[in-house]
Amino acid sequence: MKQITILKIVVDIGLTVMLLLLMTYELIGEAAHEWLGIGMFALFIIHHILNRKWSRCVFKGKYTLIRIWQTVLVIGVLITMVDSMYGGVILSKHALLFLPFKGGRAFAREIHMVSAYCGFVLMSLHLGFHLGMMMGMARRIVKEIPTARKWVLRGIATFIAGYGVYAFIRREIGHYMFLQNQYVFFDFEEPLIFFLADYIAVMTLFMWISYYFSKGMRYIKKNN
Repeated sequence: MKQITILKIVVDIGLTVMLLLLMTYELIGEAAHEWLGIGMFALFIIHHILNRKWSRCVFKGKYTLIRIWQTVLVIGVLITMVDSMYGGVILSKHALLFLPFKGGRAFAREIHMVSAYCGFVLMSLHLGFHLGMMMGMARRIVKEIPTARKWVLRGIATFIAGYGVYAFIRREIGHYMFLQNQYVFFDFEEPLIFFLADYIAVMTLFMWISYYFSKGMRYIKKNN
């Protein structure tokens, strides 16, 4: 495997882990949340530098359904990331306290919350779009996986995605995405691992949706 490919994988894993930790917010403390946000933004820039070849081709070539889907996800993630950073800068009480931008905190809080939860869903969909490629890499490393084991793994993934529907509703993620709730509720007596498990399940749900949606569009393209 090429070094650039390994670096891309490491950056993407880092982004995914940081994304999950950022969703814990007050459970890990405001200062840690801010530093993680800065770290994620730095990795996000590195991710785009490493994938600059794709960015250069945005206005080139024919746009198929699958390419439109990919581009919409990328633009959506970019918008939510920028909005999250805007809100984070205004609301910062620790890492960026030295900056003079302090006006409009109420609006910044709403922007930060909506973009954080919408960004979580969009990034999960984006991961699902590339899941086929990641599975292909895994197959090259592991070589051959027995058919029965493949179906077991698919069953486990489907079960986790199914639980993700419950976790999505229980954690009121949709309410935060559309600002139906003005504040995020955290149960400080709940073990952090349970909170993360629910968000991993929700991430799996949207990866699962995006993977099969993308697979369906590829099938349509292949047979037209």
